[in-house]
Amino acid sequence: MTSEKTSAQRRAAVVIGTTAGLIGWLALVELTSGILQGYYVPLISDIVKHLGIHDADYNWFEAAQLLVSALVVPVLAKLGDMFGHKRILLIATALTALSTWWLAFAGDFTTYLLAFALQGFYVVWLPLEVALIFDRGRRTGTAASGTRRAAGLLVVALEAGAIVGAIGAGLLFEALGGSVALTLMVPAVAVTLVFFAILFGVPESEPVPGRSLDGVGFTLLALGLLLITSGLTFLRLNGVGTWWVWVLIAVGVLAFVPFGRWELRQADPAIDLRVLRRPTMWPVQLTAGLIGISLLGAQAPLSTYAGTDPANGYGLGLSAGQRSILIGAYLISMIVGALLFPLVSSWLTPRVTLIGAAFLVAVGYLMFLPFHLETWQVFTNMAIAGIGSGALVGALPAAAAAAAPRGQTGVATALTNTTKTIGGSFASAVFGVVLLAGAATVTATAASLVGYMLVWTICGLGALVAAVLLFFVPRLAFADPEPALE
Repeated sequence: MTSEKTSAQRRAAVVIGTTAGLIGWLALVELTSGILQGYYVPLISDIVKHLGIHDADYNWFEAAQLLVSALVVPVLAKLGDMFGHKRILLIATALTALSTWWLAFAGDFTTYLLAFALQGFYVVWLPLEVALIFDRGRRTGTAASGTRRAAGLLVVALEAGAIVGAIGAGLLFEALGGSVALTLMVPAVAVTLVFFAILFGVPESEPVPGRSLDGVGFTLLALGLLLITSGLTFLRLNGVGTWWVWVLIAVGVLAFVPFGRWELRQADPAIDLRVLRRPTMWPVQLTAGLIGISLLGAQAPLSTYAGTDPANGYGLGLSAGQRSILIGAYLISMIVGALLFPLVSSWLTPRVTLIGAAFLVAVGYLMFLPFHLETWQVFTNMAIAGIGSGALVGALPAAAAAAAPRGQTGVATALTNTTKTIGGSFASAVFGVVLLAGAATVTATAASLVGYMLVWTICGLGALVAAVLLFFVPRLAFADPEPALE
């Protein structure tokens, strides 16, 4: 009996050691993901001049990348469940590397648009990484708690990469003599190196045999997502008065009716709706969409508000460098939230901690309504919301993985990303409209205070609804199973 226990302990130690090494390699991947997310923003003005286009045209690049990521992430995640998450992670990284190199040599609007859109394959990295870690943790009986801790560390790497990318891009651009092509080669080199880190450092997961790809289901899903996200993009660009935009969105929503009927008849559906309606799953997915409103949609309005001339009666009047510091502080608060989540979860429960994180986001944005005239007030609000957001970025995919049956962790974690993207697209469209409502009192280019108030209200109420939805999750959801009594 003693020898059996010793053997089991040795096997567990080997698995734990392997998991620690796995997290280290995957942290490099997320560091690179963060670099990609932060690197191009400071260079937008220079890229626009390099391509010979207008500032407003850059919105098309971001919209195209969001669209591609929304379409490909569910399919790639399912392929990961079928054939191994490492294999699909390698394919996604190779495609990201090729498109990032293409960006460096793109010299016109069309080629840059195609390359930037295809770079959206990197969005599937985090869901696949969470699935890899969860699969490894199954062998020790600590998959749920281990994945929460690992996801927190991955988010730390992600946000650190975003800070490095945002700061490094401007410095490298000046050091390289203002060459856009040479500057854009740097992230391409980083992604290329990460491909080899995955190839040689990351072990493969154990896919469940006998799975199949529901081509019809994924086609119907892609059609619905394509119509909805396209409609939201055109809503932002063309305004609420464009009737055909609403038709696109409505047809996209209606496309989910035949999708749902088809999925319920399949033995191995693209998205298992029976799993999705579990009380441990649907609140998590809806929370991801609601948090996406503030996480992806509110950053641009916050930046423009910080730069608005106080002569209007509102705004902070910060320079570009000062706004960068403010955004950097927000990213650091997200790192704090990501580190605190697994620690607090061990004291309380994952469910209670998720609820608390969502409430922090709500409080942070609703505090903007009375407190927004001083820099310290805006910083405090963003820090509170950032701690909650940082916790949720890693916790939601981990919670979805814990709630999913074996063989569906990749799809479950990917869905949190897809719903977050839809929430962000909705927010970008709506915020673009409400910020144009009304006119500034002094500066013609400034958005109205009423518009900013609406943005903060929508973000705060969305997070508040998410916190309430999480109360419907069973009390001990997402926790490790109790060890069997001997």
